[in-house]
Amino acid sequence: MVRSGFGAGAMASAVMLMFAVFGAESPGAAASDEIAAEASAALPPTGADEAAQGPRFVAHEVVQQLPENDAEDASSLDASSLRELVSDIPTEGPLSPEMRCLAEAVYFEARGEPLAGQLAVARVIVNRAESDAFPDDYCSVVKQRGQFSFVKSGRIPAVRASSSAWRRAEAIARVAHQELWESAAGDALYFHAQRVRPKWASRKIARATIDSHIFYR
Repeated sequence: MVRSGFGAGAMASAVMLMFAVFGAESPGAAASDEIAAEASAALPPTGADEAAQGPRFVAHEVVQQLPENDAEDASSLDASSLRELVSDIPTEGPLSPEMRCLAEAVYFEARGEPLAGQLAVARVIVNRAESDAFPDDYCSVVKQRGQFSFVKSGRIPAVRASSSAWRRAEAIARVAHQELWESAAGDALYFHAQRVRPKWASRKIARATIDSHIFYR
């Protein structure tokens, strides 16, 4: 009787062991593993995992600051001449201080010149602002001591804002600033009226003569 009881217990243990081994490989166990894996993938990544995945992109609108009116892109204008381009350039709205200084220099130095001469004067100021030998902005270039005779004690006189000459100066300033038309002055940094002969001119390289002005590098 004891031997028979031992055998039945051993048999039951063997059956339970087989069930445990084969049950682990059953389809139900595999499905549970897949569900667990999917749940784990839906969790937010850790710092290390996030770095391994690379940057994340957020699906919402990004607001980008619009440029000032002065820097409005006019590259789409299709003009066959500088005069046509100047007439097409929008001049509505206020100018920034820097662009106003550039336009004022054109107005006072060259408003009686042809458009090519006005553009050349503006080009010199833009070139100076880009050169290491001069200040870095238009106003500082224009107001630099001893450079432009219309500047008095660091101040620029008032312009006739309602005049066509001022509107042309505004347009020329925008053309020069955005490099919308090539100037014969090229990379010139200096200019003077033909009626004078400054001593420094002999030490510079002449780039162009436009109406009453000579331009130098």
